[in-house]
Amino acid sequence: MNLFHLFSSALLVLSFSGRPAPKLEKQQQPVAQVLISNETAEETNEYIPWTQTQRLSWEDFQCEPKRGTDAVASTSTSLGIAYQLQNGKLTYHITCNFSKVKSWGLMRTDYILAHEQGHFDITEIFARKLNEALENYEFNRRTFKRDINDIYQNIVAQKEEFQKMYDEDSDHSRNRKQQYDWLIKIQTLLEETEPYASYM
Repeated sequence: MNLFHLFSSALLVLSFSGRPAPKLEKQQQPVAQVLISNETAEETNEYIPWTQTQRLSWEDFQCEPKRGTDAVASTSTSLGIAYQLQNGKLTYHITCNFSKVKSWGLMRTDYILAHEQGHFDITEIFARKLNEALENYEFNRRTFKRDINDIYQNIVAQKEEFQKMYDEDSDHSRNRKQQYDWLIKIQTLLEETEPYASYM
């Protein structure tokens, strides 16, 4: 076993911005990057990890609001995975973070904040789905790097589609009935994926 297998970690990260705006901006296809990971599950000056007990507050949205747009808020989250092969066993660490320095709010109401929290919660749901997929993965030494990347990209694609549906159905929170229904749906999915919440 070489040093890469023993000590090196790979981190795949994708950011998402949920914007209550009438138009969806076209986003580039996420590209997996291989990095050395030193992320922890603790809050920093830049990131807040998702937890059941801590909800977002407007003080967490530290980026300067963007002007000249219909958007009233923007939430930036990231879904990442660090993995390594150690003593012939694949181990991994999943992260679901909110970026304080990339998120902003112009119209700071409780209602808009609940919509933005929904975007963060959706990222957490798919962090759990990623954990489920990796728990069920049958390890193959020859193909595990490609396999993990494929699993990750698949989950990311599902997450992005779900985020898009959330904004489209709720009209970026303007449709109050749909917004209410979506928050119930998100909470239900958090409860259903609870068995895969321990991915740290």
